[in-house]
Amino acid sequence: MTDLPHTADTSATHAARTAASSALNDHPHSERGAARRAALGCAIALAVALGIGRFAFTPLLPLMLHGGMIDIRHGGWLASANYAGYFVGAVTCAALRIPHARMVRLGLVVTTVLTLSMGVTSAFWFWAVVRFVGGAVSAWTFVFASQWGLRRLALLGAHGWSGVIYTGPGVGIVATGLLVSVAGGMGANAGWIGFGVIALLLSALVWPVFVDDRAAAVSGALNASSNATARAHPATSSPTQTHADPHRADAFWLVVLYGIPGFGYIITATFLPVIARHALPGSSWPDLFWPMFGAALIVGALVAARLPLHWDNRSLLAGCYVVQSVGVALGMIWPSAGGFAMGSVLAGLPFTAITLFAMREARRLRGDHAAGLMGYATAAYGIGQIAGPLVAAPIAAHTGSFSPALWIAAGSLMVGAAGLMAVVKMPRRQDGPPDCGCR
Repeated sequence: MTDLPHTADTSATHAARTAASSALNDHPHSERGAARRAALGCAIALAVALGIGRFAFTPLLPLMLHGGMIDIRHGGWLASANYAGYFVGAVTCAALRIPHARMVRLGLVVTTVLTLSMGVTSAFWFWAVVRFVGGAVSAWTFVFASQWGLRRLALLGAHGWSGVIYTGPGVGIVATGLLVSVAGGMGANAGWIGFGVIALLLSALVWPVFVDDRAAAVSGALNASSNATARAHPATSSPTQTHADPHRADAFWLVVLYGIPGFGYIITATFLPVIARHALPGSSWPDLFWPMFGAALIVGALVAARLPLHWDNRSLLAGCYVVQSVGVALGMIWPSAGGFAMGSVLAGLPFTAITLFAMREARRLRGDHAAGLMGYATAAYGIGQIAGPLVAAPIAAHTGSFSPALWIAAGSLMVGAAGLMAVVKMPRRQDGPPDCGCR
C-alpha cells in the first residue's frame, strides 16, 4: 500500500513524458533540426536587435561626424540615449505580459523601422528619441529571445546549441563594421537605410521561427507531469508554494555582479577607435579592432556553449571577468597594433559568453519564469553601461588620457570576479524551482 502513491506518480509522469515525446516526434523536422532552427533564429534576431539596432551606431558615428551631421558632444548624447533606453527596457521586462515569440517579432519590426528612420531625417531630437526607443526594444528582444531560445533548447535536450544564440551580436558587429569600412564613402544616411533593408530581410527570414506551437505542446505535457507529481505528493509540493524563494540571495547577487561587466567593457567599446588612433597615428589598424572584437565574440559564444553543463555558471562568469579585464588593460600595457589587437580579442571573447552563463543561471533559479530575473540582471548591466562613459569622459578630459578610466574598468572586473567566487563558496540551497538542465 505504501508503494501506491509512488506508482501513481510514476505512471502519470511516464504518460506525460510520453506525450511530450510524441509532441516532439510529430514535428516535421528532427529534434536536431528543430534545435538548429531555433538557435539560428535567435542568433539572427539578436544580430538585428543588437548588432544593427544598437551597435551599427559605432561604425556609422565617424561618418556622421565627418559629414557634419552632428558633433562629438551630440554623438555622445545619442549613445547615452541608447544606453538609457536599454536600461529602461530591461527594467520593464518583468512587467511585460507578452508571449516570448510575439515579443521577438515585435522587436524585429520596430528595430527595422527605427533603423530606416535614422537615414531619412536629420533632426537631432528625433534621432535621440529613436536611439532611446531602440535601446529599450533591443533589451526586450534580447531578454525574450534568450528566454524563448533557452527554453526551446532545454525542451529539445540540445543545450550545446545555446552558444549559437549569442553569436548573433558578434555577427552583427563584424558585418556592420566591415560593411561601413567597404562602403563608407556612400555616407551615413545610405548606411542607415542599407542596414534597415538588411534588418528587414533578416526579420522576414526568421519570422516563421518564432511561434509557440509544438513547444507549447511539449511544455503542457511536462507541466502535466509536474502537476501529477504534486497531486501524488501534496505534502512535499506545498512548501514551494508557502515558503519564501530559497534562491532569493542567489538571484540578488546575480543581478548585482552582472552589472559589473557592463561598466567594464563599455569604455573600451565606446572609445576604442579614439584610443587606438591616438596611440597609432596614421595607422589603418584602428578600423579593424571593432570587427576583431565581434569575431572574438562569436568564437567565445560557441566555445562557452561546449563547456560541461555541470560546471557552476558563477565560476565560469568569474573566469570570463578575468579574461575581459586582461583584454581591457592590454592596450595600455602594450600600446601597439599587436597589443590592441590582442586586447580586442580578449575583451570580445567572453562578451556574450558572460551573457550566456548569466542567462543560464537565471533559468536555473527561475526556470520557465526567468524573464523577470533576466530583465533585472540586464538592467544592472545597463546601469554599468551608462556609468562607464560618465566616468571615463571627465577623467579623460582632466588627465588627457583614457588610461586611468580603463584601469578602473579592468579593476572593477577583477573585483567582480572575486565577488562571484565568494558567492560560489556560500552554501547553495537545492530546493525551490527545479533545475532547468541549463546549468
